[in-house]
Amino acid sequence: MREVRSSRFVRATPPVVERALTPAAMIEYEGSFDVRGVDERDDGTALVTAGARGLELTFRFERRDGDLYYVQEGDGPFDAMETRVSVEPENEGSRVTMRSTVSLGLPLPAVSDRLAAWKRRGELNRALDALADDLSS
Repeated sequence: MREVRSSRFVRATPPVVERALTPAAMIEYEGSFDVRGVDERDDGTALVTAGARGLELTFRFERRDGDLYYVQEGDGPFDAMETRVSVEPENEGSRVTMRSTVSLGLPLPAVSDRLAAWKRRGELNRALDALADDLSS
């Protein structure tokens, strides 16, 4: 498994940022999948069904220690993927940090997991850019 991290300053207060960080929005912000459905559970978790080009998968979202946490469940592009999104006040806005661990589960993980981390870092950067754009409009 490899860990990747991306962070960005956003000109919005933490409560505003946290309202924008819905499970469906997070998947859309990443830009790899289209949201096909959201199942909000009574226990505070949400299951987001997403897909692209013949692939459909589920992400499980929950709050942990004030952060948004989500994992890929079942079959998907990664053998394992989990992400934590934290929002902290900074200056006149917020610092949003995304940390993700990924694995392709293939032989030669030193190479294959590095490739997975590279792809995941791109998704995290796209998500942060899309969040910042969404909050500035």
